[in-house]
Amino acid sequence: MRILEGCLAAAVLAVLFATQSQAAGTPCEQLASLAVPNGSITEASLVAAGAFSPPGGGGNPRAFSTLPAFCRVAATLKPSSDSDIKIEVWLPAAGWNGKFQAVGNGAFSGSIAYPALAAALARGYATSSTDTGHTGNTASWAIGHPEKVTDFGWRAVHELTTASKRIITTHYEQGPRFSYWNGCSAGGRQGLKAAQRFPEDFNGIIAGAPGSDWTSRAGRAVQVEKVLASNEAARLQQADRQALHAAVVTACDALDGAKDGLIENPQRCEFDPKALACGGSNGGACLQAAQVDTAKLVYSNEINPKTRRVIAGLAPGSELGWTDLGWTASARATGLDQFRYIVFADPAWTVQKFNFATDIVRAEDVDADTLNALDPNLKPFIDRGGKLIQYHGWSDPQISPYNSTLYYQRVVDALGGPAKVTGSYRLFMAPGMGHCSGGEGPDTFDAVAAIEQWVEQGRAPDRIIASHATKGVVDRTRPLCPYPQVASYTGKGSLDDAASFVCKAP
Repeated sequence: MRILEGCLAAAVLAVLFATQSQAAGTPCEQLASLAVPNGSITEASLVAAGAFSPPGGGGNPRAFSTLPAFCRVAATLKPSSDSDIKIEVWLPAAGWNGKFQAVGNGAFSGSIAYPALAAALARGYATSSTDTGHTGNTASWAIGHPEKVTDFGWRAVHELTTASKRIITTHYEQGPRFSYWNGCSAGGRQGLKAAQRFPEDFNGIIAGAPGSDWTSRAGRAVQVEKVLASNEAARLQQADRQALHAAVVTACDALDGAKDGLIENPQRCEFDPKALACGGSNGGACLQAAQVDTAKLVYSNEINPKTRRVIAGLAPGSELGWTDLGWTASARATGLDQFRYIVFADPAWTVQKFNFATDIVRAEDVDADTLNALDPNLKPFIDRGGKLIQYHGWSDPQISPYNSTLYYQRVVDALGGPAKVTGSYRLFMAPGMGHCSGGEGPDTFDAVAAIEQWVEQGRAPDRIIASHATKGVVDRTRPLCPYPQVASYTGKGSLDDAASFVCKAP
């Protein structure tokens, strides 16, 4: 009973906190005259409940039609003479939870992430997003603009965070109790970059499927495309990819003790594509010799000749997400842009000019820790009490999941072992999940609730329950386990029920 009374009292205090914090401070429209670091506010207006429509359309209309009223603040930030960073900050008109959540971008995205803002606002957060300092979804802006590359690489997010906290504090007459980052893909990279460069910016960070090894992913996607663009016979068409995927699952599915169509731990999968070679005993669809070589190339790891760092291929189980030119169209486009506009600054550069041995080294030399988020020293972030949840789908066909496992191990090594890391940084690998979501495996889970409980209540996530749905109906749940643990079947109960699995060492 005392526990219940305590919870009720806490809830009452939270409501009073929200009400009082919004009764004082600067009204929405008056924020237009607020001075913000390195920039100026261009708009401050109150948006009625359900009245917001994103500029240019886009997103699910229902996600905006159910939004509560909020104060919408837009600003332009210019931390350098060549910067032009646009941001938006959304402030709940009522029911603010006292917290701040900044949201991330994707690929070379140069736009405000309105759906992500809506999701954060719906949970009661004051929230913000940036276009990273440019418009459009290519890197054509990069030639001759090194300051804009820096803005995209890391500075826009830090400037967004600083300005957002200033606006929040002025509007509510108090700063956020907790500050969070939530992003996937490029947004995951942004989150890792924030933890590495600005450990004071966020109490908690969610970094999904991060493009942390940005230059290497670009190089692998371009490398495979170069081979396949000039050799149609080596391409894996959809039927070939389906046959390959079926063979991989058959070979490696049961390694976790559960034959359920999912590969729990692809690191243990030793499937050889040669098993599908035509002329063998596979008895069904087969791959020509050049196609076998293509599969091996996509799976294979390379080594950076200069740094000796592993440059990862895709994992077994990801085949349904491949294309006839190898990696996804987004991965190939991002890779082309990286080399064309940033590495070589040559709009006429083509994939056929790519030389892996020399160009991957040049890409890293040019980057100079601007886009890559590879620094394993998270000690300053951890020492400040920061918490980091990283997740990645094992079937991701766009950013190799090994980027996440390799980075996690480098952090463990740099900080002196798992015991120095697990209290602040945990990685969750999702079997069968594609890039950020989708795929055959459970791909829906509440990372925000997990990071909140960790930061605010000290409850570290020992497992995160994920679900898979078909036509809107949940048909499977499964625990995601802190890496390197895996979900292991207990031998009892349904394979579609998370309760039938425990997290343990592989």
